[in-house]
Amino acid sequence: MPKIHATGFNYQNEDEKVTLSFPSTLQTGTGTLKIDFVGELNDKMKGFYRSKYTTPTGEATDARRAFPCWDEPAIKATFDISLVVPKDRVALSNMNVIDRKPYPDDENLVEVKFARTPVMSTYLVAFVVGEYDFVETRSKDGVCVRVYTPVGKAEQGKFALEVAAKTLPFYKDYFNVPYPLPKIDLIAIADFAAGAMENWGLVTYRETALLIDPKNSCSSSRQWVALVVGHELAHQWFGNLVTMEWWTHLWLNEGFASWIEYLCVDHCFPEYDIWTQFVSADYTRAQELDALDNSHPIEVSVGHPSEVDEIFDAISYSKGASVIRMLHDYIGDKDFKKGMNMYLTKFQQKNAATEDLWESLENASGKPIAAVMNTWTKQMGFPLIYVEAEQVEDDRVLRLSQKKFCASGPYVGEDCPQWMVPITISTSEDPNQAKLKILMEKPEMNVVLKNVKPDQWVKYSSAMLESLLPGIRDLSLPPVDRLGLQNDLFSLARAGIISTVEVLKVMEAFVNEPNYTVWSDLSCNLGILSTLLSHTDFYEEIQEFVKDVFSPIGERLGWDPKPGEGHLDALLRGLVYLTVLKHGDGTTLDVMLKLHKQADMQEEKNRIERVLGATLSPELIQKVLTFALSEEVRPQDTVSVIGGVAGGSKHGRKAAWKFIKDNWEELYNRYQGGFLISRLIKLSVEGFAVDKMAGEVKAFFESHPAPSAERTIQQCCENILLNAAWLKRDAESIHQYLLQRKASPPSV
Repeated sequence: MPKIHATGFNYQNEDEKVTLSFPSTLQTGTGTLKIDFVGELNDKMKGFYRSKYTTPTGEATDARRAFPCWDEPAIKATFDISLVVPKDRVALSNMNVIDRKPYPDDENLVEVKFARTPVMSTYLVAFVVGEYDFVETRSKDGVCVRVYTPVGKAEQGKFALEVAAKTLPFYKDYFNVPYPLPKIDLIAIADFAAGAMENWGLVTYRETALLIDPKNSCSSSRQWVALVVGHELAHQWFGNLVTMEWWTHLWLNEGFASWIEYLCVDHCFPEYDIWTQFVSADYTRAQELDALDNSHPIEVSVGHPSEVDEIFDAISYSKGASVIRMLHDYIGDKDFKKGMNMYLTKFQQKNAATEDLWESLENASGKPIAAVMNTWTKQMGFPLIYVEAEQVEDDRVLRLSQKKFCASGPYVGEDCPQWMVPITISTSEDPNQAKLKILMEKPEMNVVLKNVKPDQWVKYSSAMLESLLPGIRDLSLPPVDRLGLQNDLFSLARAGIISTVEVLKVMEAFVNEPNYTVWSDLSCNLGILSTLLSHTDFYEEIQEFVKDVFSPIGERLGWDPKPGEGHLDALLRGLVYLTVLKHGDGTTLDVMLKLHKQADMQEEKNRIERVLGATLSPELIQKVLTFALSEEVRPQDTVSVIGGVAGGSKHGRKAAWKFIKDNWEELYNRYQGGFLISRLIKLSVEGFAVDKMAGEVKAFFESHPAPSAERTIQQCCENILLNAAWLKRDAESIHQYLLQRKASPPSV
């Protein structure tokens, strides 16, 4: 084949492209393009980057930052990778090492050659060079599994190793497709923007998402590691073996993995009660964002890859996972597995779009999957289902109607969007079983429940609320429903559909609540309320209310772990501890900072970073903010320190916002418009509740643009206005209720 030398290189930096010119027109047909290139080892956590302490790796659309390539998910190829590295370093890539030989020009280097990869996308290619220890095992299917840890911390890789070794066979059986590579490595990276990245056969993690110290790690860290490992390993099939056609379908990749990680953890650790936690961690998070006018459909068409960072939000992950959970429930496990197998087999080593999955599931189940799912993925928002009940002899007749739920109150406007809603109805006869399953395809419909006596409850409508309170107190309503009820009411109050006082009454019914997840959600909502009321002069009263709600459980658990207590009690203690600490007086900051310096584990450092913001005095708050940008804090963790200050107190909120404005250049430059910048903005401004703050935030970002955070900024401004409206609407009645409660304490 004749060699033709390129005569020109034209760089289009904005589009991350380079155009090569040749002296004459190239013949059509196959050819080989050989490029010699030099890249910068950057510290921006993108492409092939250096990390403070050992290793470099790659992330989403950033392969092109490591080597020139057609960096699009549908342009798949096989990769033959060789690395020339110092001979005392560990060198890893997607595949197993097939050859390692001395490098002719330098005796300190070796050339490491890896096996050819299957046909795969560029965003999943990875290589790591650094100093590591590892632990290894074989899964029962014979796949070699290793967890690489910082030197001297191999012990901390054992938990993740055990999870990975159980998870691979679980997915192989679930999908009925074997894991396609000979090995899988999980590796902890010191500076890492995301939680983890599913590179095929070489999954990279933040240290806190992979390492567990058998002696010092808390239960919530174990659970987090188990979920992240479950999530990334699911991608080895769903995402890596079959890849989305283009970033528009990214939600399917992420939503699916965010759902199945729970299925996998439930399989490995049934005692975690993980599905109840799903409702609090994903479902309610998605609803919060999705009730805004500035939300977006799950499926967003992506033009330029820089828009990808913007759609990596709670809608793509959490709402995505929630609609998959609904879909799985609607289809049933058996047909769902059958459809998944059809999909993965048909498209393996290829690319697919959302519709392709619906088609496989439709073929497996015979149900109108595409029609149902399009109403959930192609339009934003979700419906509020109104229920009216009437007793007709021995039957209960329910009148159902649906309307889009909006955070700002009832939907106004022409053409209210409609959804196709799978509905399950349960009664007090058997709260854990569905008495009836229906698909609601119209704005309104009637349902007859046979043989439901007048004294039995049906879940639910506001008139039925009074009859549900005893079900909360005596715990006969299942945890997932107790949580959902409290949370739905909270959202309705926030939207002005019911009064916040109604919610406070319900919250008081939770005094006997034993379930961690229900508490975690309750505490989150009380936190939002408490932040809102910090704008009033009766902040103390709401603090009293929070203490009253939390003290019984705090006393019951005590500060010290009890022998033989379960995973969930341990999680609950951490939560109660923080809530009570926040309302007590903080110990000195210097002790905390000293502990931070001494902490060997990143998990412990993060734990301290998150609570520093609870400090109240203005000069200590400044000290914490300065600390956030210091060398002591890893770049990816700065965000949670500043966010902690903003959420810690009224003064902290103002100080954090000023700090961001004063240090904007440095912060923006540090994160290069990645998704961390969106998170930083969200955490620091969404607690404001004065109309003019929305204007100030908007104006600041008009003069300091952050394109990848544009939607987040709009959502924050909308939330500030909603907070202000909520305060105007309900502050007085909340105050009255709290005063009256003080005058005559409720009998428990």
